Amino acid sequence: MFKGEYNHTIDSKGRVIIPSKFRDELGEKFVLTRGMDRCLAIYPQSAWDVLEQKLATLPLTSNAASRNIVRFLINGATDCELDKQGRILVPSTLREYAGLTDKEVVLAGTLSYIEVWSKKRWEMTHGFDDMDAITQSLLDSGINI
Repeated sequence: MFKGEYNHTIDSKGRVIIPSKFRDELGEKFVLTRGMDRCLAIYPQSAWDVLEQKLATLPLTSNAASRNIVRFLINGATDCELDKQGRILVPSTLREYAGLTDKEVVLAGTLSYIEVWSKKRWEMTHGFDDMDAITQSLLDSGINI
């Protein structure tokens, strides 16, 4: 499981260092794709394979929403491997989607995958200011902490 929040940079060529705490869990090959809320998502190959199997069962012929979610995840997906410095290359289309135009990025563990955020967007959307709403959302999901 991926947990934690790490601040890193993206270089001019689009390379991002993957935190060492995440590297072992990711394995040698993994998948980078669009994530929800205009971030990117990095899936270990095993988790990606499960997701692909689930997507393959969606009713693409009769359901436009199913086609859109498959396009969203699969069209943006790219296979990745770490280079010798522990970096991945983020394609320009994915950098553009996630707004990775500044040098600073946040990599956040999200249980089964890693999110990659522009630091500016991360700070704008993750203030955790409304704890009452967060608590209510947990309770509505059947989670009582």
